[in-house]
Amino acid sequence: MTDPALPDLSGHTVLVTGASGTVGRGIAWRFALAGAAVVVHHRARADRAEEVVERIRRRGGEALALRADLTDETECRRLVRESASWNGRLTTLVNNAGVQPVQPLEGMTVADWREVADLNVVSAFACTQAAVEAMRTTGGGTVTHVASIEGSQPARHHAHYCSSKAALIMHARSAALEYGPLGIRVNTVSPGLIDRPGLAADWPDGVRRWDRTAPLGRRGEAEDIGDACVFLASPMARWLTGHNLVVDGGMSCAPTW
Repeated sequence: MTDPALPDLSGHTVLVTGASGTVGRGIAWRFALAGAAVVVHHRARADRAEEVVERIRRRGGEALALRADLTDETECRRLVRESASWNGRLTTLVNNAGVQPVQPLEGMTVADWREVADLNVVSAFACTQAAVEAMRTTGGGTVTHVASIEGSQPARHHAHYCSSKAALIMHARSAALEYGPLGIRVNTVSPGLIDRPGLAADWPDGVRRWDRTAPLGRRGEAEDIGDACVFLASPMARWLTGHNLVVDGGMSCAPTW
C-alpha cells in the first residue's frame, strides 16, 4: 500500500480526529499510504468514516473507525484508550476535529463562543492529555493540531473560530515545552483554503480572490495537509517541536494592500 514518496511509518498507529470530513479523510489517507495503521474518528457520520476505512483496506492497509463525542472529556479518553489498545500502541495523534461557523461578533452569545471553543480547543487539550499518558509508557510519540492561517490573521465573522485556532497554536507550543522531556513532540499545521465540492458555489467571491492572489495559483487539497501531518509525525521532523507549519500555497506572504 505504501507510497515511496512518503516517509515510512510502518508499525505506527495514528488516531485522526474528525476523519470523516474533507481534510480528515485526506490526512487519514496519506498516513495509510505511509504505512501507518489509522484510527478514523467520527462523531455523526459513520457512513463516511467507513468509506475511509474501506478505501484503506482495499489498498491493503489497516484502518478502524471509532465514534466519540469530543465535547465530552470522558469520550476523548475512551477514544484514545481504544485507539492505543487496537494495535498495542499509539504513536501519533492528529487533532483535526473542529467546526467553522460564520457569525458576527454582534449578537454572538457565550454559548455560541463555547460551542466552538469546546470542539476546536478543549477536545484537542483532552485528547492530547490522554494520548500523552499512553505514549509516555511506550517510548514517546507525536501530536499535531490542525489549526488555520486564521489563527494569526483574522477574518470577518470568524472571531470565535480565529480565536480557537490561535489557542491551538499556543497550546501546541506549551505542550511541546512540557512534553518534550517525555519524548513527545507537539506541532501545528495551519492550512489555507482547502478545496471541497461546492466551495466555489458557496463562496464565489472568496474563491476568486484566493485563486487570483495565491502565489502558487491554486486552492489546497486535503492531501496537502495530510502530507504535512505525515512529515511532522516522521523521523524527518525529529528535531521539530512547538512549530506551526503553514500550508497555504504562499497566501500568507501575499500583500494585502
